[in-house]
Amino acid sequence: MGGRLNIAFVWHMHQPLYRDPFTGVYDLPWVLLHATKDYIDMVTILNDFPDIHQTFNLVPSLMEQLRDYSEDSVADLYREISKKPAKELSAKEKTFMLKNFFSASREHMIWPLARYGELLRKLGLNSGDNPAGSIGFFSESDYRDLQVYFNLVWIDPVLRDADPFLASLYHKGGKYTEQEKQGLLSRQIKLAAGVLPLYKEYQERGLIEVSTTPYYHPIMPLLYNSDSAREAVHDIPLPETRMSYPEDVVVQLQKAVTLYKDVFGRAPRGLWPSEGSVSVDIIKLIKEAGFNWAATDEEILTNSLRRPFRRNEYGHAIDNFLYSPWKVGSESGELSFIFRDHVLSDLIGFDYSKSDAHGAANDFISRLGHIYDHTDDHENRLVSIILDGENAWECYKNDGRDFLQALYGRLSEDTRFKCVTVSEFFEGNPPQGHIERLFAGSWISHNFSVWIGHEEDNAAWDMLSEARSALVERTAVLEKESDGKKRIRQAWEEVYAAEGSDWFWWFGDDHCSANDADFDALFRKHIKRIYDLLGLEAPTRLEIPIMTAERIIVPATQPRAYIAPVIDGEITDYYEWISAGLISNRSFGSSMHSESFKEVLLDGIKYGFSTDKLFFRLDYLEGRELYEKPWRFMINFTGPAHVKVSAEVEGRVAGAVISRRGDKPGKWTEAEPLAEMASGKVVEIALPLDKLGAATGDKITFFITIDSEDFGPERWPARGLLCIETPGEEFEEEHWLV
Repeated sequence: MGGRLNIAFVWHMHQPLYRDPFTGVYDLPWVLLHATKDYIDMVTILNDFPDIHQTFNLVPSLMEQLRDYSEDSVADLYREISKKPAKELSAKEKTFMLKNFFSASREHMIWPLARYGELLRKLGLNSGDNPAGSIGFFSESDYRDLQVYFNLVWIDPVLRDADPFLASLYHKGGKYTEQEKQGLLSRQIKLAAGVLPLYKEYQERGLIEVSTTPYYHPIMPLLYNSDSAREAVHDIPLPETRMSYPEDVVVQLQKAVTLYKDVFGRAPRGLWPSEGSVSVDIIKLIKEAGFNWAATDEEILTNSLRRPFRRNEYGHAIDNFLYSPWKVGSESGELSFIFRDHVLSDLIGFDYSKSDAHGAANDFISRLGHIYDHTDDHENRLVSIILDGENAWECYKNDGRDFLQALYGRLSEDTRFKCVTVSEFFEGNPPQGHIERLFAGSWISHNFSVWIGHEEDNAAWDMLSEARSALVERTAVLEKESDGKKRIRQAWEEVYAAEGSDWFWWFGDDHCSANDADFDALFRKHIKRIYDLLGLEAPTRLEIPIMTAERIIVPATQPRAYIAPVIDGEITDYYEWISAGLISNRSFGSSMHSESFKEVLLDGIKYGFSTDKLFFRLDYLEGRELYEKPWRFMINFTGPAHVKVSAEVEGRVAGAVISRRGDKPGKWTEAEPLAEMASGKVVEIALPLDKLGAATGDKITFFITIDSEDFGPERWPARGLLCIETPGEEFEEEHWLV
């Protein structure tokens, strides 16, 4: 044994292009907000730990936007509304704020500020599902405070505390002035303007390496040949138009290298292929673009070698070939590869936020120690930890600072480990293992199913292919016009932007977010802009959202017989719910991909019928039974009648009311108390079918919203409607069990 085991952290910093291609206005604020919350402190923390060398992956579309935000003149919808004096806000702008300016972690960013929490509670009391109807409950001072808080909480605590003005704002407790607000917004832009120079400085100091991706973060194997999706999933449905655009892959790589050289004054060495997506076809193109190394997930390695990577019940590696450097050959030479340790990366990304910082750091060091003890030739081994460097920290206390300080401190003191950049490792450790044929897949389940195969994904790809074909066909005509070459260049830029993976990430059932409609609209705007530049009328279907917001979802587990549960908040008898249906939170996509699921309050909801009632049983996630804090849920019925059931729960106390939509939009009948509801280890409620306007054989469509202080808002399902059917006369005979 002997020597030190090399550890490579690769933090992926990634945002898609949020700029509207017609107006130039940024429709979403996430580049600016992550610039002030994540990008700066992730690097400057290394001042305290100079031996912890790391690699940061910056996506070119992110770098382009950071450059835009270095100027205070940048047009950003959220920023323009923030700048506007509160007394001049229109009703539309106020509605926008109430809908969007609470977009932050409640536990770590909103509740710690009493005034911000007060504003959120006021919205909860008065909004229901209609922010527009609540604008009159908020004063001018309320709106100004909301403008300040939304931007203030997205500044990292270290940066905020180091600036006396920002620190004073944080501790003031509201009643902000317009002058204070403008001061905050001015500092926000200055922080964003410093991000790229900071990364350049730290790379030149040798503390970090900056790698990159293809320009707009496309899934390169799918662009090269959409049939590559069938290597991992043989029967995956594909778009009507087969894609084979290797020239687009070349341009995405070349554009990335060009921008990187302009920002950092040198060529990049490393590439994180978008979403770790690789195939044997793209190796030659990556090598020709000048890259020395690339990275992907451990499952790509195991499928390439046709050899499983074994772990024990604790996730510890039994095999060690993952920690060797590998090379993949091509016509243009060999490319060095590293493969991420799936378990270690996901522990930081999804799990350690729930733990004590020092306990999590100790667990991580222990896992590295296990690898050290079960490998030899440590100086030639590399453990690759590759993950999102932005989104995880919202779930951590103190924006992850406590955890990172504990982890880096332990790593600095432990003589078994050496933290290196990827290029530092390869300088002294050329790969020895050779992969004959690289498996086509991504870091998610070693396939491309997140981005292709679903009806929505395939529809989007076909829209893109159709527009791209129109551009190719019209090029000869446009070249003869005075501004034709300029318009051709601009149209190709829209094609490349539309090829980005992010739009397809949100299409389909895999993932969802509060901004789904925005992503859908931005994608279609890029496609429509292509036709606009070509002087052609865009197809009508581009005016229709791709995401089927009213998708009907039938629960996988449906009732098999009538039930007659005792409504007491307890599982009184195992058999009282045995014939019920089940709505599971695992049926719906989440905003992040993980083997674990979003932190939620409930594990599932059972439902069933008697001849005259619909029953629901809400089951807490294991360990959360008898949750003591107050929380709320609303069952929103859309058919056969518009009815809403609003319920509040606090420990063993629970109550609910039911109301029906009136003749005028937004008007509801007076809420009527429900007689049967109880809370205990579970929450049970009985709804009379006649109150729902439901008769025998009717389809009942609905969605459920849940809100709690600890876990924030949830919607079941994330998009669309659940559909269940009231039993017919032969229900029990049809489902009779022996």
